[in-house]
Amino acid sequence: MTAANRQAPPTTGVHHFSPTVSDVEASAEWYVRVFGLQRLPVTFPHHGDESGGFAVLLVDPRTGLLIGLHHHERHEDGEFDERRTGLDHMAWGVQAREDLDTWAAWLDELGVAHSGVIDKTEPMPYSVVVFRDPDGIQLELVHSPG
Repeated sequence: MTAANRQAPPTTGVHHFSPTVSDVEASAEWYVRVFGLQRLPVTFPHHGDESGGFAVLLVDPRTGLLIGLHHHERHEDGEFDERRTGLDHMAWGVQAREDLDTWAAWLDELGVAHSGVIDKTEPMPYSVVVFRDPDGIQLELVHSPG
């Protein structure tokens, strides 16, 4: 039986998100403040470049999602651009459409610029709030009905 005829092995979902950031401490403070994450008291070496970089780990106590903010000694300056090969954006799901209104109000309270709640019907119904982290990485909160 070929791989095309079989099902892929299972996963348990997304384990972590690891962007490279320009200022790991500023980004850690921002992600902790915006998402209510907890900072783990250790750093992790960057896999494959153990002497040239490290990650500060943050965990969402509600979901277990880890965010590893990476610092590289040979960091190349420049703003994030989703049009280059690599990450386009990261999105978190929310349970109900009303949760997006709550998130928009929360982001307003924190002074984080965002799109407001956008309701779309094409190519399928969904609602989204779009905003960016300190390095300009696009983040989204999404609700898909039913």
